[in-house]
Amino acid sequence: MEPGVLKNELEKRLPRKRYEHVLRVTETAKELAARFGVPTDKAEQAALFHDIAKFMEPSDMRIMIEENDEDRRLLTFHHELWHAAAGRIIAEKEFGVKDPDILNAIRYHTTGRAGMSVLEKLIYIADLIEPGRSFPGIEELRKTADLKIDEAMKACIAHSVLYLIERRAAVFPDSIECYNEHVQRI
Repeated sequence: MEPGVLKNELEKRLPRKRYEHVLRVTETAKELAARFGVPTDKAEQAALFHDIAKFMEPSDMRIMIEENDEDRRLLTFHHELWHAAAGRIIAEKEFGVKDPDILNAIRYHTTGRAGMSVLEKLIYIADLIEPGRSFPGIEELRKTADLKIDEAMKACIAHSVLYLIERRAAVFPDSIECYNEHVQRI
């Protein structure tokens, strides 16, 4: 998929601020890909697709999840998580993306999971640390991304899980499994 074509499509589907976020995530993902030995074209494609479904109607995302063999547990959690699964479906069905690593990077950019590939990790990380993000602790997370991918993922998933816990929000099981995998590494 030609990045320019996809960017045009994203401009139609996303509000301006979200489109700009996607572009920043894409640049961050390409930088991380070059640092960690992932093909930058794969990182670019996954990053461009990661929020393609972000502003879909929840009812439409629900139907997509139900009809496309996605994890039904998602439907018992806040619909904010659904756009990742819907985005994977759109990338595959509407745009013909076949690379399972790219599809998984889109699918797990919100929750993470145990056993993530390097591409999956860097999309998760890029989405959290892109230059437009501003929250307490962001600079520390950005610094970890200069080190090792697993250290950065550990810091990012810990931040995300803690954020949800502090707000007394439910934490999707994949996120807990991802967190546990990273903190149990020796």
